[in-house]
Amino acid sequence: LGRVDEKTFNDLYIQLKKVPKLMQETIDRNPQLPELAKKIYKSPALFYLGRNTDYAISLEGALKMKEISYIHAESYAAGELKHGTIALIDEGQPVVALCCNEALTEKMISNVIEVKARGARVIIVSFKENKLAVAQADELIVIPKIHTLFTGVLEILPLQMLAYYTAKENGCDIDKPKNLAKSVTVE
Repeated sequence: LGRVDEKTFNDLYIQLKKVPKLMQETIDRNPQLPELAKKIYKSPALFYLGRNTDYAISLEGALKMKEISYIHAESYAAGELKHGTIALIDEGQPVVALCCNEALTEKMISNVIEVKARGARVIIVSFKENKLAVAQADELIVIPKIHTLFTGVLEILPLQMLAYYTAKENGCDIDKPKNLAKSVTVE
C-alpha cells in the first residue's frame, strides 16, 4: 500500500532524469516570451486558468506575475469559471490557460472557448501534440511532453519567464521586488 512497483519506479526515474534537459528545451522552444510580454505589460489584470494540477501551477504563475511586475493577476479553477469569474472577462483581456493535463483537455478547451467568446486573448500553455489546445491559442507557450508527475516543473518555467519579461517591460526592479521579504520576519 502506498508504493509503486519496480517497473513504475524505474520508468519514473528515467523521466525524472530527463527534467533538466527538458527545462532547457522549454526555454529554447519559447523565444517569443519577450515579445509576448510586450503585448501584455500594459494590461491592468491577467487571469490564469487551470484544472487539477494545472490549477496549482496557474496559482504560482499568477503569484509570480504579481510579485515582480505589479500587475494584478488572479488564478481561477477553470471548472468554477461560470460562478462569477466569467463576468470579469472583457475584450482583449489576457487569459493564460494551462492545458497540460491531457485527461482534462476537452473540459479545459470548453473554458477557453467561453473566455474567447467574450473577447479574451488566450495564451495557452500546452504540448505541441495537443491539437485541440494549439488550435484555440491566440498565443502559444509550448512545453515538451513528459510524465504527468513532472509536467508542472516544465509549465512553471515559461510562466516565470513571462513574468520576468513583463516586469522588465514595466521597468520594475526584478531583483528587488517592492514589499517582499526574503524571509519571514514578522508574526
